[in-house]
Amino acid sequence: MVVCGDDGLAHRLAAELRGVYREQVTLVVPPSGRRVRQPVVGRARAASAALRDMVTAAVNRTGNGDPGGAGRELEATEPTEDVLADAGVERATALALVYDDDETNIRAALTARRLNPRLRLVLRLYNRRLGQHIEELLDQSAALASGGGPGSGSGSTTVLSDADTAAPALAATALVGTSKVVETDGLLLRAVERNPPRPGEVADPGLCTLALLSATSNDPAGADGSEDSGENGPQLLPDAAAVEAATGRGTVVLEQVSYSGPPLPAGRAGVPAFGELFSRRLRWSLAGLAACVVALAVALMVVTGDHPLHATYVTLLDLFSINEPAHNADIGRQILQLLSGFVGLLLLPVLLAAVLEALGTFRSASALRKPPRGLGGHVVLLGLGKIGTRVLTRLREMDIPVVCVEADPEARGMATARRLRVPVVLGDVTQEGVLEAAKIHRAHSLLALTSVDTTNLEAVLYARSVRSRLRVVLRLYDDDFATAVYRTLRAAHPRALTRSRSVTHLAAPSFAGAMMGRQILGAIPVERRVLLFAAVRVAGHPQLEGKTVGEAFQAGAWRVLALEVSEGERVEGGAAEGAREGARESRLVWELPDTYVLRGSDRVVLAATRRGLAELLGRRARRSADV
Repeated sequence: MVVCGDDGLAHRLAAELRGVYREQVTLVVPPSGRRVRQPVVGRARAASAALRDMVTAAVNRTGNGDPGGAGRELEATEPTEDVLADAGVERATALALVYDDDETNIRAALTARRLNPRLRLVLRLYNRRLGQHIEELLDQSAALASGGGPGSGSGSTTVLSDADTAAPALAATALVGTSKVVETDGLLLRAVERNPPRPGEVADPGLCTLALLSATSNDPAGADGSEDSGENGPQLLPDAAAVEAATGRGTVVLEQVSYSGPPLPAGRAGVPAFGELFSRRLRWSLAGLAACVVALAVALMVVTGDHPLHATYVTLLDLFSINEPAHNADIGRQILQLLSGFVGLLLLPVLLAAVLEALGTFRSASALRKPPRGLGGHVVLLGLGKIGTRVLTRLREMDIPVVCVEADPEARGMATARRLRVPVVLGDVTQEGVLEAAKIHRAHSLLALTSVDTTNLEAVLYARSVRSRLRVVLRLYDDDFATAVYRTLRAAHPRALTRSRSVTHLAAPSFAGAMMGRQILGAIPVERRVLLFAAVRVAGHPQLEGKTVGEAFQAGAWRVLALEVSEGERVEGGAAEGAREGARESRLVWELPDTYVLRGSDRVVLAATRRGLAELLGRRARRSADV
């Protein structure tokens, strides 16, 4: 594997490939004096430099002493053809280009594709539309260079954005307090550790049981990451008998990330709710006039003895001054006609105001909304930049109520907030009263995602002073600084959930999975071991094709979790049918019956160990066991 970049993402990605997938990595970075460094807070610069030195030293140590995870580092100003050739691109399996500049990544990708048509390319591009065109162009070029068409085994190209890859983890962290999530088919799945059940208590298995935790908390295998975990170490992908026989051991189960709180009241997109058409004062005025009309109709019915419908009809005629004068009627009828005419004079300006207010409401339907009264249990999102916009979209896809705070009225996410009809508070979050306007005292969590670390930290500290047990998630650029902030806030507020995340830390697993192949969906750590999630086509895998789901399960190696179905297709079996009907827009069927026979045309999502996935995909494992 070859990784080229000029910021923290390159180092984090190299560490992910070595630590999780045990791959040989060549890291290409600019010279120390030419590396791009975004501004961080205080001494975090020195800490970041120290962290990079530690990573470089680890690469060198690994390359000299560990044949299973060898690696090296090259220094180059730009990824030219000579530099890529020196890094071994012609013999590499995959190349990641994660420079901060889109043009640099595109130029290097074109060069690398010419050097190695079968190379798996992973590009970091901010322009998603351009990225789609570049991906198609490079794939077509690889297919033609290898002498085949699409799908002929030529190299693939994957274009990613760190904002898109970090958004699901940030959304899940704000919702359930963890970033150990895997995204598949629009669903967010998380691994949850559960304590051993009490006697007589039935444990909830979730979607499935992924692992049994170590039998003892001081287990040496779990502490040092030994390959031979032993009987007391974590047991990945256990069978039903092992789960039933395990006593006193916690489990790791798979759950779907969802929101069960109160929804945010919002009418259809672009159409205001009825209560928003008129102001409160105007509604009271209309109600008062309606009460006057009813009173006049009742009085007329009493005075003249008319039928209620006829009395109401005559009252409305008098109200709009289109009835004959009652100069020949008795005194009571004349007084009621005068009162009706007076009410009609009051009705004219009220109706005019109602028409103007309704027109103004429709004209401003695309304007920013204000947080409604009584709102609670929502997520306060600070910053509608590149990251904040992606996170806002993901939160609303899960029907989570959100209130945004943004200082720049021209921010890139303002159009998205208008389209999704999300309440927005315009103002500097560090100013007094801004967070109060976002109902921070009744919020479920706070997501601080502005581009300035000090602003995020200040907002979180102020929010904690308002509500000490508020769940907070900070976006901090520097990994080491994020860890220091997390530890300090956790010590100061032990009962409140605090998470500090750097975008590079959250984005690196997705980039690493793309370098391993498009089938890799993500990885979730279990103590010192790792479970991989992959989407695999059944055809060509004798361990899966023609076998039932129960027969395809290999304890400790892999397990089929879900089946991808086409629109309108059903899977035989009660549990699967119920799961398919309950899935909103997902094409995945969970809780497959063990009797379902896997066909070659099926595409499944499975969990596997590193060794198990290597065996299933026909790859040679670099180590004899998982770590």
